[in-house]
Amino acid sequence: MLIIDADTHADETEETWSFLEPGEKHLEPMTLSPARAGGSETSIKGYNRYWAIDGQMRVRRVRDDVRTGTVQGVRELTDIPARLRQMDDLGVDIQVIYPSLFLSQVSARAETEVALCKAYNRWMAQKFALGGGRLRWVAPLPLLTMSAALEELEFVAENGACGILKKGRECGGRLPSDSYFFPLYRAAEVANMPICIHLGTGDPNFTDADPRAFDSMLVLTMPVLEAFHGLITNKTACQFDDLRFGFIETSGSWLPFMIKELKRCADRMDWMKSFQLETDLLQKHRLYIACDTYDDLPELVSLAGDSNLVIGSDFGHADMASEIDALARLRQMADEGCLCKESSRKILSSNPAKFYGLESVEL
Repeated sequence: MLIIDADTHADETEETWSFLEPGEKHLEPMTLSPARAGGSETSIKGYNRYWAIDGQMRVRRVRDDVRTGTVQGVRELTDIPARLRQMDDLGVDIQVIYPSLFLSQVSARAETEVALCKAYNRWMAQKFALGGGRLRWVAPLPLLTMSAALEELEFVAENGACGILKKGRECGGRLPSDSYFFPLYRAAEVANMPICIHLGTGDPNFTDADPRAFDSMLVLTMPVLEAFHGLITNKTACQFDDLRFGFIETSGSWLPFMIKELKRCADRMDWMKSFQLETDLLQKHRLYIACDTYDDLPELVSLAGDSNLVIGSDFGHADMASEIDALARLRQMADEGCLCKESSRKILSSNPAKFYGLESVEL
């Protein structure tokens, strides 16, 4: 049984941008460490280093080894053997790696987005090759230029990627239910790659260089929930027979509220939006939710079944979603009788394997 951590991260470095094409070097992000007035750095830990991209500053985190439970070489993928050893210690066979910088929109300029996405994906393809199949990854695509995104999807599908990164709103504030994204969905369906809607923002004007951004649930979290709602009420998910959608790093405690809202909409708004609200909602629409140990997991299983839940540790980061031993805690919950062992097995193994298309992987 493969144990799969469904949400981990890597921090981009200068090495990431070494994969830029020669004619794209002028677009390379530069690291800045500006001091505040009076010479003192920002008082919020981790907010004192930035990527300068197209004249805008986007935080390049300074991570704390103790709070993250990791070391720099592991987070930045410069020490692959050390990352694999730590996975062994955590009882994890495969990590699915999401980016850090690309959780926000890297640029409003299509040229820059294309170049940086391609560089990141080639960097991760190299790390996948060094990881013996244990480091799978979710690829950011240059969605401002759909033709370039579709071309890039072919590359990542052949080089270890197991998902496509999406934000709840992007490309001019479009929801994932917007037909603009349908060519991507058709190509992802053929490639057997899910659409992974991760906490973050597609607004190029938003930057977490402002420490107040840390408090912005409206910008970073709510678009993921809005995406879930829109994919159902606009009958988007049901238009694709095999495409899977995931909702990542927002826990699962919002699901009871969302199902109630969908019921209200189906019952009272059918004059405007007519859609089917099946009892097996997640299964019917191939929707997967990354839960965490703060969720009432027995309630989620009772409400939505245990076939569409996965769990991630947020490995490498240090925020509300970070729980480096989340998978071990889930196993402990099953051992203590707080959660059915079969449900635990599905959340840890067969569900993420199905979601990420890793069912045939052998290590």
